Amino acid sequence: MIADTQNNQRPLTERPILETPFFESYKHLIQNDRYQEWSGYTTLESFACEGQEYFAVRNTCGVYDLCPMIKYDISGPDAERYMNRLVTRDVRKVVPKRVAYSLWCDDNGHVIEDGTVFRFSANQFRLCCAERQIDWLMDSAIGYDVAISDVTEDIAGLAVQGPISCTILKKMGFAGIEALKPFQLQHFSLDGCEVMVSRTGFTGDLGYELWIGAERAKKLWESLFAAGQPYGIRMIGSTALDMLRIEAGLMQVGDEFMSCLQTVRLGRDRTPFELGLDWLVDLEKGHFNGRRALLAARTKGLKRKLVGLDIDWNKQADGALIYSSEDAKRQIGEVTSALWSPTLKQNIALAFIDAPWFEGEQEMWAEIYLHRECMWERKMFRCRVTRKPFYSPERRTLTPPNDM
Repeated sequence: MIADTQNNQRPLTERPILETPFFESYKHLIQNDRYQEWSGYTTLESFACEGQEYFAVRNTCGVYDLCPMIKYDISGPDAERYMNRLVTRDVRKVVPKRVAYSLWCDDNGHVIEDGTVFRFSANQFRLCCAERQIDWLMDSAIGYDVAISDVTEDIAGLAVQGPISCTILKKMGFAGIEALKPFQLQHFSLDGCEVMVSRTGFTGDLGYELWIGAERAKKLWESLFAAGQPYGIRMIGSTALDMLRIEAGLMQVGDEFMSCLQTVRLGRDRTPFELGLDWLVDLEKGHFNGRRALLAARTKGLKRKLVGLDIDWNKQADGALIYSSEDAKRQIGEVTSALWSPTLKQNIALAFIDAPWFEGEQEMWAEIYLHRECMWERKMFRCRVTRKPFYSPERRTLTPPNDM
């Protein structure tokens, strides 16, 4: 039996929901009871008002607790070969001190999950993802000289996002942070403790992610909020983060796709091509999990694809079904995530649309159900495929960022 030494030696099956290393530091900011579980941790849907938290990221600086993010350290003589066999992009092109977004598939070319690959050196990597993947990683490691360690509880993380984020980090003493380019990482010292900073995020805005040993989490939080207090820095919950990532056109496991290891119905698995992630698949790099199936899928063409939608009217199209404009009874797709964008003042959505409607500019109909005064109303509104990301400010990639 595996025991949890931090919870009175109780077995893992009886372990309560965990609090993140930052929870004690920010619990006094919680003004409601909107909690949710993520990877065994207590997280917040919102601290007070999701609208204010959303605008904190777009106008000043918002901070999101990343501790529940699953983190695997992968090292050893075969680490590069192993990672290149695991994920769809060519890891050999990712130089040390860089971060790469990628995904991994089963042998049928269906997506298991997406995540970020941190490369520290020639044979040292860290893989970060939303859900636990240790079984698949260990199975894929057979025949490779690699060590895989789950360091989720050892590493604490904060996403610091928004136009003031770089200014605040410079005020903390992170000299040279303004030279960090998108998807680069660098190590800094904070009162004698090492902090890893990567220019990454899930908001489509200027932002950074800060990583530190869990035992020093309180010190990092205090230093960050002391530096950010004059600028209106604030914690944000997952509802605001979801609004931000939809504007950025970013997909999320559980919304845009289910891991193929969890689906139980035929036809619910997704390939990278269906998710619009062709650029993450390097079919020329040599063999990797799912390569043969993806070669065949590319030849056959797509039956449906994840696209962005611009929808008339101002009501969110959550769960809406999409119909052909030529035949109002023919369903051709469904919305996976939807938002009335506070910044764009536009009704946007991510949706799977059948071929050939995901190409071109032909109009379609979105079937939206509204709950008004205990009554449901069915409304039909015109919609059309539009570009992604919906929102992408210049500051997201500007190096150095403008001083605020």
